[in-house]
Amino acid sequence: MRARRRYARRQGRADVRIRRVQPADLEALLQLCREHAAFEGATYVEHGQRQALPAALFGAAPALHGWVVEGDSELAGYMTATLDYATWDARRFVHMDCLYLRPAYRRAGLGRRFIEELRRFAAAQGCAEIQWQTPADNADAIAFYRRIGARGKAKQRFLLDVGTPA
Repeated sequence: MRARRRYARRQGRADVRIRRVQPADLEALLQLCREHAAFEGATYVEHGQRQALPAALFGAAPALHGWVVEGDSELAGYMTATLDYATWDARRFVHMDCLYLRPAYRRAGLGRRFIEELRRFAAAQGCAEIQWQTPADNADAIAFYRRIGARGKAKQRFLLDVGTPA
């Protein structure tokens, strides 16, 4: 199978397809989330994702939109996004929350295919822009984003636990 993956990588990964995430993908999606966290040097804490994600992804009004790369009878990556609103611009935008590909599937045009899929989704939602963040030390991702025409925006991302006093 490794030889097949290497060959497919060189050939632009014609053996894979990008599709919307489906309920049957949940366990594989959670595994990809764990791998993504490890890749970024983050800790993945189990706190009910298995129960919460189906409603977020597949409910009547989804809070989260997701796509997966399916290849070699496995899920090879995922991308998720939400719809958001920018006060300064007074318009909606798509926020790409996650984009992750397993190492064997990188540098094969799949990231670009994911982004193109997200562009189509954003346009269909009436959004003129996609925004996202990536760790400052993820040089490969930053280089990729620049190659596809994205511009960096110097900001610091903060997190505040709702239970933490201000």
